[in-house]
Amino acid sequence: MTAQFQVPTEKVPVADARAFLQIEDKTLALFNVAGQFYVIDDSYPHQSAHGLPFDLASGYMLSSTQLKVASYPFKVIDDQEFIILDAGE
Repeated sequence: MTAQFQVPTEKVPVADARAFLQIEDKTLALFNVAGQFYVIDDSYPHQSAHGLPFDLASGYMLSSTQLKVASYPFKVIDDQEFIILDAGE
């Protein structure tokens, strides 16, 4: 089962910016990279690896196939932005 979280308009980042969202017990980072949106978990290992480059699409650290953060789909439905959370994770 999946759950949708509607992103408040004021939290949708402009191009090349990011926003942080608290959704239930999760802290997520929402990135807008040249109009493409990416959502990753803003917790370990991201926090402890601050400054290390992550592939925002996959969540993997660029120099490792072992270190990964959770990533979530971002969808626009009827001109409204949503983050799709998997309730079974």
